[in-house]
Amino acid sequence: MENLRYEQRGHVAFVTLDRPEAMNAFNYDLLVELAQITESIRINPDIRVVIFTGAGERAFSVGADLKERKTLTDLQVKRNIYKIGEVFSAIEQLPQPTIAMMNGFAFGGGMELALACDFRIAADTALMGLTETGLGIIPGAGGTQRLPRLIGEAKALELILTARRLTAAEALNYGVVTKIASSDDLAKETAAFAESILANGPIALQQAKFAIKQGMNVDLQTGLAIERKAYEITIPTEDRVEALNAFAEKRKPVFQGK
Repeated sequence: MENLRYEQRGHVAFVTLDRPEAMNAFNYDLLVELAQITESIRINPDIRVVIFTGAGERAFSVGADLKERKTLTDLQVKRNIYKIGEVFSAIEQLPQPTIAMMNGFAFGGGMELALACDFRIAADTALMGLTETGLGIIPGAGGTQRLPRLIGEAKALELILTARRLTAAEALNYGVVTKIASSDDLAKETAAFAESILANGPIALQQAKFAIKQGMNVDLQTGLAIERKAYEITIPTEDRVEALNAFAEKRKPVFQGK
């Protein structure tokens, strides 16, 4: 792929936006490639955690490729907006836990990609924000919906309507990012966080994520029913028996995702 790098290390998939000369901005070709990679990850049972990041040291992604955008017709702009929304929804709906490793600038669509992930770990030098209103448009790839669900309506309104750029420390204070690390330690801290997830049962991880994501959009009683059904899926698994045996034998369980 020309605009993406993909690597699997153990049970972790690494997806790197690879347009550093354009600060990893999203052109249409990148979106198409990202959609293809996301689908391949979704159906791969060997992948248990997914990490998204940007190539180079300057940017995670600065959002839409404005140089490309200037050359597009209104119809092509609509095509791009539909595609980016579709791709980010597919990322949000991945069964595996996802982490945005934010190594630099994350603006507009770049921030929206991070919001589509389950967790955001940022370099302490990173700047981020939904800055679209400063360009006369609005966030169009989920930002107006995912940010208020994450940090609340009032704070999301503040950040979107002012097009404010947050430092990593400010983003942590707002609850936008999960944790921050120095640029030198970002990869190590992200890997450690991924390992803390990987230590647990793969089927349980996916079912817990499913129950939380689906339950957030329904009333409590429906959510509790979703939780029970998700729990039931873990009951006949080999991993559950392995965990019980490991507890009795005072050792760490070895999960197989079965």
